[in-house]
Amino acid sequence: MAEKKFASQADLEAKKISWERLSDNAYAYTAEGDPNTGVIIGDDAVMIIDATATPVAAQGVIQKVREITDKPIKYVVLTHYHAVRVLGASGYQGEGLQQIIASQDTRDLIVERGQQDMDSEIGRFPRLFQAVESVPGLTWPTLTFQGEMTLWLGQLEVKIQQIGRGHTKGDTIVYLPSQNICFSGDLVEADAACYTGDAYLADWPQTLDKLAAFGFDKLVPGRGPALTTPAAVQKGLAYTRDFVSTLYTSAQEAVALGLDLNACMKHTRKAMDPKFAQVFIYEHCLPFDVTRAHDEASGIRDPRIWTAERDTQMWHELQKETP
Repeated sequence: MAEKKFASQADLEAKKISWERLSDNAYAYTAEGDPNTGVIIGDDAVMIIDATATPVAAQGVIQKVREITDKPIKYVVLTHYHAVRVLGASGYQGEGLQQIIASQDTRDLIVERGQQDMDSEIGRFPRLFQAVESVPGLTWPTLTFQGEMTLWLGQLEVKIQQIGRGHTKGDTIVYLPSQNICFSGDLVEADAACYTGDAYLADWPQTLDKLAAFGFDKLVPGRGPALTTPAAVQKGLAYTRDFVSTLYTSAQEAVALGLDLNACMKHTRKAMDPKFAQVFIYEHCLPFDVTRAHDEASGIRDPRIWTAERDTQMWHELQKETP
């Protein structure tokens, strides 16, 4: 049997961009399962939530913002450290950028594994990293926080908060209390697989419970369409919880049975494929997801660092046919 192309190397078709107005101040820039970007337009400045993969890709967001306002784009918030979210930040330098904001945990992850992650993700996502030569290097936060912080864009209050571990240990949400709108990063997905290669799978469902307790009316997930009603938000949270829980429970069962990684993959597919095989980037994510789930179920609390070499080694190992 021919081996599947690694990660998203076969995914070369351009995705349709959607630009959706959620309120007078909040917008969602989404693209059929590609990483989403959030935009908040305040009284005196603009905030970007997640910066796209390259400065060239960021120009698409800037173009949409400039159709609405000429206010300076002063702030870029990183919901977590992954390269597809952060390496486009330098594209905002000419637009009035003053601060790149992230949790201290996110900065710590960039210190620890940012370069390896950058090299690894560029290999996984050739389409998203077109014009990769425009990336000047790692994106470093200029302002970090622990727990939560509040920023005022004139009279508009913006809350930036860590509510728990999930997709990474640095996960950050951004929300507008006055409008009950949230930008969740990859803590929540809609119609897309959850990438869990750097996840805390045992923690993630409780973090989603905390997110659900806010009762947001609208939420922009990390991937997939904006969720624009309370019912859609609840559905997105339930979908993400189901994905993460099914994955981790399957891995726990596999480890209890003494199954190796390859057998764990087959066991996990029995539960996952019927529910999730049709969603965006499922086949890309699953090998990374099962590897992390098997690790965590085996007692490896903190995610191991992915390198380009480890990526391909794992991929080939999991493509092997076993009796």
